[in-house]
Formats: sequence, C-alpha cells, structure tokens
Amino acid sequence: MRAMCWLILSVGFTILSASSPLSAEAVSLQALVTPSTVIVKDGRPVAFAIHGFIEFKSLAELFLYIESEKQRWNVRGGLDDEQRRQLAGDLLRRGIESRVISMEDERPLETLITHTSDELRQAVARVRESTPPGYGEAFLAVQEKWKHSLNCWSASPSIAGRVLSNWYPIEEGIQLYGATYDSTEHFWQAVKYHPDVRLADLTALLGILERNDWVPWLARLDRDPKTYLPNAYAVEFLRHNLAKDRLRWFRDELGRHGLSADDHARAVQQRGAVSFRFSAFEEKVLWGDLADLFHLVYTFSAPDDPIRKALGARHFDAITLGERRMGFISEEFRSVMLEVWREKYLKMARFREVISAIPMEVRLSHFLNDGDSPDIPIPVYVGYLNQIRELARVR
Repeated sequence: MRAMCWLILSVGFTILSASSPLSAEAVSLQALVTPSTVIVKDGRPVAFAIHGFIEFKSLAELFLYIESEKQRWNVRGGLDDEQRRQLAGDLLRRGIESRVISMEDERPLETLITHTSDELRQAVARVRESTPPGYGEAFLAVQEKWKHSLNCWSASPSIAGRVLSNWYPIEEGIQLYGATYDSTEHFWQAVKYHPDVRLADLTALLGILERNDWVPWLARLDRDPKTYLPNAYAVEFLRHNLAKDRLRWFRDELGRHGLSADDHARAVQQRGAVSFRFSAFEEKVLWGDLADLFHLVYTFSAPDDPIRKALGARHFDAITLGERRMGFISEEFRSVMLEVWREKYLKMARFREVISAIPMEVRLSHFLNDGDSPDIPIPVYVGYLNQIRELARVR
C-alpha cells in the first residue's frame, strides 16, 4: 500500500475499549459520529477501509485521505472542482458505511439502526471537531439504507444472510456446467482457470511476477485518473497482491495442499472423492485472489509487455466455459453469476424457500469493508441477487 501524507499527521483519538465480544461496551451514538473515535475490540482497534485495502482507524484519518485525494486529482491531475467535490462526497459516504458495516464488530451498526434519524442529526450537531461538507447527510444516508437492508455474507448474524452468501456450503453439492462444486464460490473461482492450466503453470507465473519490478508499472496506473478512478479497487488489489511477501504467500499456499505439478487448477477445486477439499475462504483468498491477480495483470499491462504474453499463453487473457470465451472484465462473464444463482435459488427448493421468504421491503445487499470485485462489481452482484429473489417468489 502506497505511503500517503495523511499517515504522518497526528490525530487525537477517543478510545472505546471492549474486553471480549460478550462483555463489549456499547458504542454510543455520539462516539460513533465523533471523527476522532477509535473503536477497540479485544484490545485491538477495529479498522475500516476504502477500496478494501486502504485502512483507517478513525473517521478523522479518513478525512485526511479524502483531502489528499482531492489534491491528487486537482485540475492539473485531471478533475475539475465539481468532479473533485463529487469524488470527495463518494469517498466520505463509502468510508462512513465501511466504519458502520464492520466485518469485525456489529456494535456500530447496532448503534446506528437503533436510533432515530432525529437523534442522529442531533448527535452530529453536537460534534465539535472539524468535519467535511455533507458529513451529516452521509451518515443519514447510511442509516436509511441499512434500516431496510440485509447484508448477505458468510458471517452474517442472520441465518438468511449467511445462506444467501456464495460461501454457504452445499451439503449435496451443486451441479454446474458438467461438474459438481461444494458451493457457488467454489465454481466462481474455479472457472477463472482454463481447464488446461496446471499447478506447474501457476508456480511458473508466480516466479515471473516475483522477478518483476512493479513500482513503475503501478505508478502508470496511479497517475492516470481515467484508469485509476474507475478501477480503484482493482489497482489497490494489485498493489497489495504484487508485494513480494504476498507472492511468496501464494507460492507457499499452493505447496501445502499436497497437489502435484500436473494437477489441473480447475479440476482440483471441483468436488471429487472427498467433499470440501478447500473451504470457501480458501477458494476466495487463495484460488480466487490468485486468478484475479493474473487476469488483472494481463488486463492492465501494456500490449507489448512480456508478462502479458506469458499470461496469455497460460489462458489468463479470458474466461473459458465450454465453448464460450469471455473477457474477465465483461458483462458476459458477470451474467454467469445469474445463471449460477438460477440453479441454486430456482431449482434447489431449500434455497428457493430461504430467498423468497424475505419480505420485499428488505433490500438484499452485500457490503464488505468497501471491497469490490472487478469480475462482478458489487452493484451488479446486488442487482442480480434481488432479481433472483423476485423470480423465486414468483415460483
């Protein structure tokens, strides 16, 4: 993660301590909206993020980052005053939502949705610290959204929220495109590998990536607003995963599962003689992130870059599914998720009942630390999920 000027500025923090999840002290509404507050759980600050990887401990730190981004993209950097104002407002809203919808601590969300909008306005009005324009409005928008939304992810406190996650294990397996998978996550990550790609190909590519100097390569993406701003999550994902220690981690993980050099990457993720060879978590952080890394490096490399040629030779220039060949960042590939969910939620009765039983006034959503996904952006993902829910109710 790149160094930023806002990291060296000191901020006074209000500390909210919690000895354990069971005896955790409640987060007051006033503390939640106070920019300098650092929420602590089990002795550790609860971080939140922008673009999944740029982390903060307080909203005051977020403000400094937003200001640095406004300066970065000044008129000379490619944005006019109105565009920078809109960018700052978007980052503020996303940062506040990431603070509230924590992957580690449910107290901020509990506090926000158990108070009225008037109480929230009053709490913001009592803040004596500096806040950016639109601060109160952003908090109110987040509150309104999450009073009527269900976050569908694997650690949701709601059973329905967990079941509607792609990570949810399917005991009987799910048949997709001629193979059986332990979950829809297993399919989604496995299909990013061409059927011919072997473990030896992956380790060879990791070796190529480890020998490359990624500083100038990333700098090219950083300085172009037409590249960086629409693809900020992808660029920060690349920055994180192209670090040498992260590349070594991928290599080590591939080596610890008892796989041979001739094993095919897609096949080992399918259900064989033993179920759940890989957990859904491993599917995402090992197989999924590794495939995404290769596909994204190919996508953002210059046409004459030798690395692009090496990746293309090992089929990371597209997604292959039967006779179909789709761009990794394409509407066609994204629509495969809808096909997968038709199988799970429309043809499998037990999952159809779960998704169709949720009242229509509740919006199904998916928000994880302001993370996104280049292969299927979160707004598209959420749109598909609500579309499938409507179809299941008709059934």
